[in-house]
Amino acid sequence: GPAKEVIHQLVGGLKASMGYVGGATIPDFQKKARFVRITGAGLRESHVHDVTITREAPNYPTR
Repeated sequence: GPAKEVIHQLVGGLKASMGYVGGATIPDFQKKARFVRITGAGLRESHVHDVTITREAPNYPTR
């Protein structure tokens, strides 16, 4: 059902973040991960900008 799509995205994000910090297991990830607070301006600058999307990604449909 609809939860399946959300869970798929959450699992993908978790796998990616585990890879970013080098955590092979959940406990290892918890030890190595850290949160960094940034400003709204920093968040906007951290995303891709000045890029035109010619085709939407299949896993991020527009609603």
